[in-house]
Amino acid sequence: MSSSFGRLFVVTTFGESHGPAVGVVVDGMPPGIPVDPAAIQRELDRRRPGQSVLTTQRSEADQVEILSGVFEGLSLGTPIAMLVRNTDARAKDYDALKDVFRPGHADYSYFQKYGVRDHRGGGRSSGRETVGRVAAGALARAALATAGVSVVGGTVQVGEVKAVRRDWDEVEKNPVRCPDASAAEEMAAVILRARDQKDSVGGVVEVVARGVPAGWGDPTMARLDALLGAAMLSIPATKGVEIGGGFGMCALAGSQTNDVFDGQRFLTNFAGGIAGGISNSADVVVRVAVRPATSIGKPQTAATREGGTTTIAIAGRHDPCICPRVVPVAESMMAITLMDAWLHQRALRGREK
Repeated sequence: MSSSFGRLFVVTTFGESHGPAVGVVVDGMPPGIPVDPAAIQRELDRRRPGQSVLTTQRSEADQVEILSGVFEGLSLGTPIAMLVRNTDARAKDYDALKDVFRPGHADYSYFQKYGVRDHRGGGRSSGRETVGRVAAGALARAALATAGVSVVGGTVQVGEVKAVRRDWDEVEKNPVRCPDASAAEEMAAVILRARDQKDSVGGVVEVVARGVPAGWGDPTMARLDALLGAAMLSIPATKGVEIGGGFGMCALAGSQTNDVFDGQRFLTNFAGGIAGGISNSADVVVRVAVRPATSIGKPQTAATREGGTTTIAIAGRHDPCICPRVVPVAESMMAITLMDAWLHQRALRGREK
């Protein structure tokens, strides 16, 4: 199983949803970078369950333990291992699903690949695996900050409700993590309605990297947009990625979508900060399509391991909309991808930017 991402900044996650712990090993963090455990914890707190009535009520503190690679507040340049213990796992909630392949989940495909599976919440296929990504992303953010790069994100669509404004300071002020306060209220109502109907709803998460200099990424196989696509699609429940103008550009003319550069800045950003696979100094803009959560309380038809079907209603604690908790994960994958691209550029040009 591939659990690693990156070429120079290598992130390897481990652990199962209802096992003793989840975590990550990060190899390639440059030495001498300030590492603040409180900053890592803040990012994990944004991802953790039980934040509001709009998310799963599984109660996990997600307290991070840094096991190696950091001394006196600085990275050592050696692998950084971080552990988060599972304290509210309820494996018994999944006893009835041991021999059932839940619709929409990876149960069947996972079993066909390995011939064995951890049925407790999906094991490695669970969104709980993303704990390690967020912890690693916090390290990447700290390093990128030394180069003047920052990452923001938010939920920009839930169901048919779309955000109009992009006020990134608004994101942490509402439980949907939407950059548009008025749209956030409508989104929350849609999510609560889905929850009350024992159903779920999908949406779109947008992530923006600011301050990325021109030159990161490659023109062919390791294009920055291709790497970002792989990063975002590796997040559980994601089913589509747009860069910049994305699919909306298909209905426009080249004269409308060619970004004019006046020598100092781009007047538009349909390219999403990437031209020919290489960053062009404009904001890097990525949108991720997030499918409705697959664990729902409505009765559904499910296949059984012995053959045939049965009817199930999935019990337990689940998100009626995953978008609010995908936001910090998508931000982290953006930061991890950019960190890797930065290290490659440093190696190529022999300088830090």
